[in-house]
Amino acid sequence: MPVSEAPYTRQYQHTHQRGHEQLVVCSRCGRQVPRYKTLIQFSGFRINDPGILQEVDRNQIHMFRQKKYVCPSCARKYKVVQPGRTVRKKHMRRF
Repeated sequence: MPVSEAPYTRQYQHTHQRGHEQLVVCSRCGRQVPRYKTLIQFSGFRINDPGILQEVDRNQIHMFRQKKYVCPSCARKYKVVQPGRTVRKKHMRRF
């Protein structure tokens, strides 16, 4: 019986059965991590004011959006994912 399970699912799958995996740099700590172990976080901004959107054409606005890779330890530290409970304590509820 495993002690704990990951509270998230990774979207990236292995591309090859054997061989070298692609390394990416964690955007928080700078550590090089295999891409399949990282979690993806998008950062950017949106203009939500309807008055500005009516005045300016959407094709003239560049909406900044960046894809960041975060290693599992930084994802837990910076609350990208919630830390999981152990399997033994999952049945217990807090009141």
